[in-house]
Amino acid sequence: MDRLIYVAMNGARYAMSKQATTANNLANVSTDGFRGQFNTARALAAIGPGLPTRTFPVDSTVGSNFAPGPIDRTGRDLDVAVEGRGWIAVQGADGREAYTRSGALEINANGQLQTKTGLNVLGDGGPIAIPPDSRVSIARDGTVSTIPTVGIPNITNALGRIKLVNPPEASLIRGDDGLFRLPGGAPAPADNDVVLASGALERSNVNAVSAITDIITQSRQFDLQVRLLQNADQNARAAAQLLNLNV
Repeated sequence: MDRLIYVAMNGARYAMSKQATTANNLANVSTDGFRGQFNTARALAAIGPGLPTRTFPVDSTVGSNFAPGPIDRTGRDLDVAVEGRGWIAVQGADGREAYTRSGALEINANGQLQTKTGLNVLGDGGPIAIPPDSRVSIARDGTVSTIPTVGIPNITNALGRIKLVNPPEASLIRGDDGLFRLPGGAPAPADNDVVLASGALERSNVNAVSAITDIITQSRQFDLQVRLLQNADQNARAAAQLLNLNV
């Protein structure tokens, strides 16, 4: 009886963990540049007397789906989308270099180019400062240029180049803030092959229909494991009653 309880308990725990991950994916269907997550499990053998054939599932590190999301044209000068593989380097809240695919950029009150969450976009020499009274344009290679809106409007000033990187995806670690980093926070080298699409945004790569189907399937799996636990309890009660009758 304890074997059935043990197997069902682990199955229910894993199904609940998968539900939480899928629910997080659904909550970020409309988050620009979001990378969907998925759960993986591995089977470990139970060690102990009389348990050589028993195994139980153990959650592995939650993985990320790095497939590109759809790109929508917005026409906004400060919107950029990474085409294909690659990342935009930003300065995380901890001061370390981090990477994102969310390209809805803004200019704060101090003239710094930032993400819409308030993180500085990194250039070749650090954060990029935008002078006032200027119109910003971002080229495919990440070069940020401005044209003054007062005075002579035909003078183009190149202010810097957004740092674009393409580290091995297997080495990237997702933080609690949704940003990706290399182990130890080491900066990745700039990659000239990474290009941007100006006036566009990359949407989440989560398929809402597939995610809803997955969460329904996972809910049914959880219910099945709970019913097994209930059956084990009923069988234990019935066995106890039979033993009491024989006393």
